Amino acid sequence: MMKTKSVEYLNDLMQRHPDLLSCKKEIIKAIELISISFKNGGKLLLCGNGGSAADCDHIVGELMKGFKKKRTLSKEFSDKINDIELTNQLQYGLPAISLVSQTALTTAFSNDQMPEAVFAQQVLGYGKKDDILLCISTSGNSKNCVYAAKVAKALDLKVISLTGNKRCDLQELSDCIIQVPNDITFRIQEYHLPIYHTICMVLEEEFFEL
Repeated sequence: MMKTKSVEYLNDLMQRHPDLLSCKKEIIKAIELISISFKNGGKLLLCGNGGSAADCDHIVGELMKGFKKKRTLSKEFSDKINDIELTNQLQYGLPAISLVSQTALTTAFSNDQMPEAVFAQQVLGYGKKDDILLCISTSGNSKNCVYAAKVAKALDLKVISLTGNKRCDLQELSDCIIQVPNDITFRIQEYHLPIYHTICMVLEEEFFEL
């Protein structure tokens, strides 16, 4: 059962973007899967291309530090660090890694191996029990995301995909797929942002007090 404020965030998303009512069930499922992962000590891995790559970095930015809340450190932990100037600046984070942002690794691998397998290689290296892979692909057919999802499934990771409304390869590999009601790339991306902002707000609400 989500907190009252979390439900308000979801309702607000639907009021602002009524076309997304068709996705509400899957958005809630994505939140539930990620919440279970975090509670069990897992992390979120993200991959995508172009604008979706930027979305991956954006999501990590919202999860790894305060978004709408300060996420202040506990007194007990602050006392262990014993540096009030530092602890007044730090905030608790929710563990997330953008696979697109590791330039040295991705260029080295892509130069030596098949470039489309780069995210799959990272999932193989990072993926552990209770982790989740989030694939953001407007087509749902981006080969590097599909390959990453295949490795994730082999490692028993949950896969969440954020796509457009066309049938796609990621459908068969996803435990949860949020297919927004459009098939034009930039329109799909315009839907993706309010969805993942809401997901991040709800996760923060569920894991942190004031």
